[in-house]
Amino acid sequence: MRSRISRHLGLVLPEVQAAIPKAFTAASLKSTGTPRTETVPVLPPEFNWRDYTVMLFHVASEIEHSLMVQYLFAAYSLGGPQVPEHLRANVRRWQEIILGIAKEEMGHLVTVQNLLTVLGAPLNFDREDYPWGSEFYPFTFTLQRLTLDSLAKYVCAESPAGWSGPEAEEIKQRAAYDAGQEVNRVGALYARLDQILANREWLPDAIFQAQTLPYQASWDEWGRGYTQGERGRESGNVPSVQAPELLIEPVTSRDSARQALHAVGQQGEAFTEDETGLDERSHFRRFLGIYQEMKALSAEELALVTRPVAENPKTSQNLNQVTVVQTMFMGTARAEGREAPVSHVITHPEALQWGHLFNLRYRMLLLDVSHAFRLAGPLNDGNSLTARGSLIHRTFAEMYNLRAVAGMLLQLPLDAEQPNGPRAGPPFEMPYSLELPEEDSDCWLLQRDLVQAAQLLIRSLWDLVPPERKRYLESLEQSDRLALEQLQRLIARR
Repeated sequence: MRSRISRHLGLVLPEVQAAIPKAFTAASLKSTGTPRTETVPVLPPEFNWRDYTVMLFHVASEIEHSLMVQYLFAAYSLGGPQVPEHLRANVRRWQEIILGIAKEEMGHLVTVQNLLTVLGAPLNFDREDYPWGSEFYPFTFTLQRLTLDSLAKYVCAESPAGWSGPEAEEIKQRAAYDAGQEVNRVGALYARLDQILANREWLPDAIFQAQTLPYQASWDEWGRGYTQGERGRESGNVPSVQAPELLIEPVTSRDSARQALHAVGQQGEAFTEDETGLDERSHFRRFLGIYQEMKALSAEELALVTRPVAENPKTSQNLNQVTVVQTMFMGTARAEGREAPVSHVITHPEALQWGHLFNLRYRMLLLDVSHAFRLAGPLNDGNSLTARGSLIHRTFAEMYNLRAVAGMLLQLPLDAEQPNGPRAGPPFEMPYSLELPEEDSDCWLLQRDLVQAAQLLIRSLWDLVPPERKRYLESLEQSDRLALEQLQRLIARR
């Protein structure tokens, strides 16, 4: 974790007992009543309340980003020719459910950017490879196939406050064993933010900049393929699975900011059990349902529901990686004889190039979303997409590209010398930077750089792939050619 962030994280949790109005608690947006004793945040050194709130939203953004990536990796790992016939329908359903949750996490990530925008704060699409060191981070970032252990961590991270009982204790113990430490609830962070947003003395009304609304993401722009408010409808891919409900909440005021927090909380990171813990639509309940079904399988069946994908696949060796990871697991893991999670470098020539292409498309997706927040206006001008519209359109295209390239990686071995060994998987490695240039014209130059880099990678792959994978490269190359033509027109307008 970056030291400039981690040094503050030990200071974000202190609370004191104080009499505060019930209206300030996370359990209710509209309730009123006499003051009662509640735990309230303490302002850490080096901050005022607005800056502290911005930092917490940056933490929230990294958490949503990290969860989305880990859920995607787990979903991609499900399936394969080794799955027994009698389990294939269930495995496909589990995959679709987890992919839907990952898409909803994308909505949470974008909503957090809206909250940062309304505060006049910089956006944050970054994430840490190993975000540990604060009780606000749920568990160590690990790209791993779906198992009962990894699933237990997801259940605990999304669990409501007060979740207890024999099943809860069993899942918490399994999650803690796999994580090397107790898994934290994501809802604790959102409850803290809600407490701060509710207090007008800490955050005056004037800090909420309603004029930023045209630059924020909205459901009308980003809710493509999802029917707002109709999570009960069936998914087009698996008829028995409900389609995800993409929540993207614009924010103009204190009340709408709190409403956005509660919308996110009700969908996944529950504030309290009575608010979402019993909601079958929550991430918690959906993960718990899969856990209960997987637990009923035999050990032999469990071993066959996922592909044998390597944990934490990488395109290059990180010299500091072992030290960082083992430091986090020092103590508990060693005492129990467990090994800390390590990265596995992709050495198969074709898989390695697909891994680089995956990382590049991942960067392109993140920068497309970030760049869209720089622009205002409609998606089209009646005849063609506007600049903002093209960025949103390309974001969705990159989502499909990531899934397609991940599928290629899962077919290939990690190690060139072990063709029947573990499969390579999508590395999700962060780029050296996600910063955009100051001038919008230079942002388009950066976009052009990335498309041209993708063209170079496609050419390097061409002689390595068999005919069936060339067809995808041909379509991707054509798509990039059209994108490059559009970018050249936008650059020419400078």
